Amino acid sequence: MKHADFDQFMKTRAQIASAFVNGDAAPLDQIVASREPSTLFGPRGGHVSGAEQIRRADRHGAAQFAPGGDCRIEVLAAGDGGDLAYWVGLQHARVRMKDKPEPVAMDLRVTEIFRREDGQWKLIHCHADRLTAP
Repeated sequence: MKHADFDQFMKTRAQIASAFVNGDAAPLDQIVASREPSTLFGPRGGHVSGAEQIRRADRHGAAQFAPGGDCRIEVLAAGDGGDLAYWVGLQHARVRMKDKPEPVAMDLRVTEIFRREDGQWKLIHCHADRLTAP
């Protein structure tokens, strides 16, 4: 079950994803949870725990992109109940990497979990990996 405020938040989340693939991690920093636990399983593998470490990893990730990319989130399932919410889906992007002359297609499988903190949705877990053919 989804509520209107989470639907609205997901529109903001799509804008945040677009900023990220254009080299700007600041909007993502704003929605990372400040209370523990918080975790990140990024598309390059490994894992990161803790809000400040996640923000640092996000800033490093966004710094790999140059302006001129585009991004679309395809939500396959989403819901919220009380103080927890999630979405599962795909992120389709065409990005400009700082070290490549041509745009690069980047499709990810994404699962994100959010918790309300002070009345706002905050990201407590992100798992993103590359979408590959079965």
